[in-house]
Amino acid sequence: MAKILVVDDEAKIRTVVREYAEYEGYEVGEAEDGMQAVEMAKANNYDIIIMDIMMPRLDGFSACKEIRKTLKTPVIMLSARGEEYDKLFGFELGIDDYVVKPFSPKELLARVSAVLSRAASKEFENQVIKYQGLVIDMTAREVTIDGERIQMTPKEYELLFYLVKNMNIALTREKLLEKVWGYDFYGDDRTVDTHIKMLRNSLGEYRNLIITLRGMGYKFEKINEK
Repeated sequence: MAKILVVDDEAKIRTVVREYAEYEGYEVGEAEDGMQAVEMAKANNYDIIIMDIMMPRLDGFSACKEIRKTLKTPVIMLSARGEEYDKLFGFELGIDDYVVKPFSPKELLARVSAVLSRAASKEFENQVIKYQGLVIDMTAREVTIDGERIQMTPKEYELLFYLVKNMNIALTREKLLEKVWGYDFYGDDRTVDTHIKMLRNSLGEYRNLIITLRGMGYKFEKINEK
């Protein structure tokens, strides 16, 4: 699961965010000021940073600028300062979201999930995944095996790309229905299972890259590109 760095000089806020994040399955690190945040961000491979603005030693904006010199880690600013100027300044620095205190921990975690999803999409949108004779071209929306293009339905493409974008992450059938078919879809789990079967048939000898998680759903096995 993703690793979060929570940066705030208020221990109570760090504790609340940690508890909610760990309940959702995230791994959490803590920093109490901007200077410590910069050091921890460089030493650890965090997937996202939740950063307060008003902190001792180094404020959140300055810490973000320093981190951005070497890392592209997504940042959510967390601050009691809700003025438009502060938000615009943060977005000009390249932050990904801005949450005003007091905040709902559940909403904050929802924003974390949304930012991570966007980051994952950007990472893969122009990527070509190659594994032995299998080539998955995200941009061209093409899948080839040993140079031969595989004909699949639009939903098979969408399902495969979503699985690959979330490579090695356990995905429930409900999550797949929500993300691939949409909130207003009235199907059930069998829809997912049927399309997984079709997709495996299309992938042929690479069908085993899609792992069944009994009683839960599926995941696309992490592969080493070649």
